[in-house]
Amino acid sequence: MATIIPFRQDQNVFDPKDIAAMSAALDDLTKMLKPPHDSRARAIMAARIVELARSGERDAKRLRNRVLQETNMAERAGLGGPHSGVKWA
Repeated sequence: MATIIPFRQDQNVFDPKDIAAMSAALDDLTKMLKPPHDSRARAIMAARIVELARSGERDAKRLRNRVLQETNMAERAGLGGPHSGVKWA
């Protein structure tokens, strides 16, 4: 499983449950999009997950879907495009 911990700057903001949700979202995104292992894409995805979590979103699937939606990668990941009827929030 991927972990979000190396990408966090503020070490004491999230509880273990939050960290698990963020890590699960990053893990799902990595499996779906298969970025190169040393890719900046992974760091960018992780940074956005942390930003979304800071703003209050703590659900792994919603974090994942939001990043997919924002990067226009939902169709590639098999979750439909913006007009597919998939509820993102």
